[in-house]
Amino acid sequence: MEKNKNNANNILSSENSSLNFLNDKCFICPRNCKIDRTKTAGFCGVKNKIKISKVMLHQYEEPIISVGKGSGAIFFAGCNLRCVFCQNYKISHSAKGKTTSVKGLVKIFKKLEKMGAANINLVTPTHYTAQIIEALKLYKPRLPVVWNSSGYETAETIKKLDGLVDIFLVDYKYSNNELALKFSRAKDYVENAQRAILEMKNLQPNDVIENGVMKRGIIVRQLVLPSYTKNSMDCLDFVAKFLGTDTIVSIMSQYEPMYEAKLYPEINRHITPLEYKRVVNHALKLGLKKAYTQDLSSASKIYTPKF
Repeated sequence: MEKNKNNANNILSSENSSLNFLNDKCFICPRNCKIDRTKTAGFCGVKNKIKISKVMLHQYEEPIISVGKGSGAIFFAGCNLRCVFCQNYKISHSAKGKTTSVKGLVKIFKKLEKMGAANINLVTPTHYTAQIIEALKLYKPRLPVVWNSSGYETAETIKKLDGLVDIFLVDYKYSNNELALKFSRAKDYVENAQRAILEMKNLQPNDVIENGVMKRGIIVRQLVLPSYTKNSMDCLDFVAKFLGTDTIVSIMSQYEPMYEAKLYPEINRHITPLEYKRVVNHALKLGLKKAYTQDLSSASKIYTPKF
């Protein structure tokens, strides 16, 4: 384990720490658009005003997140990854939503608390990191705050969430930059996601679950893509080696060919039972002790919120 810890430190130490977080040139995510978002939208599709597409009590996250009345999900408009197969493409690619202020976001936190939410779930928050930090410094909810992201972030940005975010619910989509470039135009996804996830683990090293409710910690999600089970297995290899076999992982079978998936024949279908079984068996072989799995029936549009 000491060797793995040193390897993890090496990955983190190679992160570029030149992030100028609130400059007029945006460096919040690895895209490094270097544009003034008060005037121009970045790759994420939005300027610096917060845009929210939906607020709801969400029942379809992992069980320890969606307990009771559900997770208090805030779906932000826009996305800095924008995968060609995104199930939330109506808001991630078109950036549809209502504009609100930092104080308006605080009001939403309080509203969700009153509604009985299990947590405050910030969905696709990366491109609004500065505004979210400002809101959380104005008012830290009494509920756990969940950072629900694609993993395509810088470790420096994640560091700034110290003391503000309680749970990291993070995708580790690709172990291969060729796939990341093809499906998400992110030629440097792997190294950035790995550094970001390791920093998340640094901030929340211990999972705290009380009466079936997650209070602190990290969950790593891996969406199994059709035709690419090796990608999924390699992602799980990274988790087991660098985060440990006690890490909570969510192996998702819910892939639904949506948006532009039809342009890519190899992903223009659901995964097969054999493909999913292969990935789950690999998790067992690695000794991952805390893995969520899904029925293949999870691959349905009925589980996608209506925006």
